[in-house]
Amino acid sequence: MDEDHSYSSSGGNNLETSKAERSVWLMKCPLVVAKSWQNHPPSHPQPLAKVVLSLDPLHADDPSALQFTMEMAGTEAVNMPKTYSLNMFKDFVPMCVFSETNQGKVAMEGKVEHKFDMKPHGENIEEYGKLCRERTNKSMIKNRQIQVIDNDRGVLMRPMPGMVGLVSSNSKDKKKTQPVKQSDTKRTRRDRGELEDIMFKLFERQPNWALKQLVQETDQPAQFLKEILNELCMYNKRGANQGTYELKPEYKKSVVEDTTAE
Repeated sequence: MDEDHSYSSSGGNNLETSKAERSVWLMKCPLVVAKSWQNHPPSHPQPLAKVVLSLDPLHADDPSALQFTMEMAGTEAVNMPKTYSLNMFKDFVPMCVFSETNQGKVAMEGKVEHKFDMKPHGENIEEYGKLCRERTNKSMIKNRQIQVIDNDRGVLMRPMPGMVGLVSSNSKDKKKTQPVKQSDTKRTRRDRGELEDIMFKLFERQPNWALKQLVQETDQPAQFLKEILNELCMYNKRGANQGTYELKPEYKKSVVEDTTAE
């Protein structure tokens, strides 16, 4: 008797679970890599990349002896790194991967066995720094537009009938208009890759930044900035720069080399 690998939900759709026990990898990759893979035709015979596993036979029992690297099969961008280091996370929340077709069919593709953070390899850090600088320069260019208003008589700005007299003209009854604080206004998130480029640009200006300063410079939500800072920077809990962030050594090296090259 065949085992049934489906689960019927209250909505009438079936969840396919035949691949539920399959091990999958979850990897966080740079924006330039994600765009390159999205542009790769599914019918193209060439693979996207190749994963290389290196093991030290003298320390086979040591988990840190395992090293994962990824070699890109093809790179369209000029300064796009060819090799990346895959840093494995030891502790992460158990997760599963699901897929959904255009017809609404939902399937469980497997359980996340390993989680990786994809970063440019040491020998490619200079190329990646140039790529980040190019994206930063493009993001700093503002395309201004002029829009012509058809109703130039300001009819829409006039008080509507019935509105006059609702507000007392007595100065004692008038409330002072409180200026809207910057922190109270809703900030729109930038593209993650674009914000990373801006952050690199700011750390070229000065090595240490407080979170409040970065919020003012980037006009981004504080929580979103913290996510980026946790990946790119170290937080100084003590010392002369207490309460500030500075770039991690691997990124700091890239910024210094790019500044010297200029």
